[in-house]
Amino acid sequence: MAKKYETPLLDELEKGPWPSYVTEIKKAAATSPMANDELGQLEKSFRDKRGYWKHGGIVGVLGYGGGVIGRYSSLPEEFPEVAHFHTVRINQPSGFFYKTDRLREIMDIWDKYGSGLTNMHGSTGDMVLLGCRTEALEPIFAEVSSRGWDLGSSGSAMRTPSCCIGAARCEWSHVDAMGICNEMTQRFQDEMHRPAYPYKFKIKVAGCAVDCVAAIARSDCSIIGTWKGDIAIDQDAVKDYAKAGMDIQAEIVDMCPTGCMSYDGKALSINNGECSRCMHCITKMTKALKATGEKGVSILIGSKAPIVVGSLLSWVVVPFMKVEAPYDELYDKIFSIIDWWDENAKPRERIGEVIEVLGMRPFLEAIGEPPSPQQVFEPRKDPFFFWKEEDLAK
Repeated sequence: MAKKYETPLLDELEKGPWPSYVTEIKKAAATSPMANDELGQLEKSFRDKRGYWKHGGIVGVLGYGGGVIGRYSSLPEEFPEVAHFHTVRINQPSGFFYKTDRLREIMDIWDKYGSGLTNMHGSTGDMVLLGCRTEALEPIFAEVSSRGWDLGSSGSAMRTPSCCIGAARCEWSHVDAMGICNEMTQRFQDEMHRPAYPYKFKIKVAGCAVDCVAAIARSDCSIIGTWKGDIAIDQDAVKDYAKAGMDIQAEIVDMCPTGCMSYDGKALSINNGECSRCMHCITKMTKALKATGEKGVSILIGSKAPIVVGSLLSWVVVPFMKVEAPYDELYDKIFSIIDWWDENAKPRERIGEVIEVLGMRPFLEAIGEPPSPQQVFEPRKDPFFFWKEEDLAK
């Protein structure tokens, strides 16, 4: 009979207006001894104001260096069921499209070998299975892979690419985000499962600048759908929005980050040459505004969201690239970016940090991209300029 733990501190987390992870752990604890001991250890952590998890070295499955995050309890005698509590990552389908029977399949396997606790999904994107003993890792991997699933990524590797639902269900998507994500997943298989990088490298794909996967803030490489043409305006629809109560000047024009819009009370105008394609106006006035012309992607590099040092947002390094399956040009560009980072980074240094240290100039030269005015934060303050011999030969 499993010990029932008193959890007065954790109970407080169930009293707010939002769903609580404590409630879900309690549900799992009713049938899972691992989840039950996890509940007890978590209450002790709250009471003692310290964590009781430790990383006890690398664990994994044969042939894979990633996909399993090793975790052990530092109180194995008191909470024996969580003496081993490894995390298993499962590579999610692009756009997080699941059939219910496939989800049940994974959950049945997880109930058999693990704690029953899950995280749907991790910040990288994987389906995260929380709490597995070392001796169960190979059996769960055998069952999962035999049904067509694969482990996700972890460690200093290409992390599992993720994307929004893209054109599958979204009218704003400019590219096949799911197709790009799937292609990158297939091409980077070795780099995902066998860590060989200085640190982690994340790819996220968004169909448009609304960026529902928060790629611009959370991924080393953001692939964002965009367009080259003008924004078409239906002036009759603009009038309908005004009649319905929208303050077009305040809600649309004044919110434009580049100030490229104007409104005289009757008609809306856009200076498309100054437009940054942020999508704000289109998402607010869907019936009146529409992107036209050639579709493609922008590539942004360098964001990360760490807890200790500080966050970085991505830089636009390729303003526009035409992409079509099988996305060879896109893959080659990303690979050249990774090559430069791999050669110049110190251990545990993300690509955005390397660019900050070495500068944007050597990075753009290495990947063969011309600089863009939008990459200049402010004018230079020194009188010096630099050139190469080939510049003088011209």
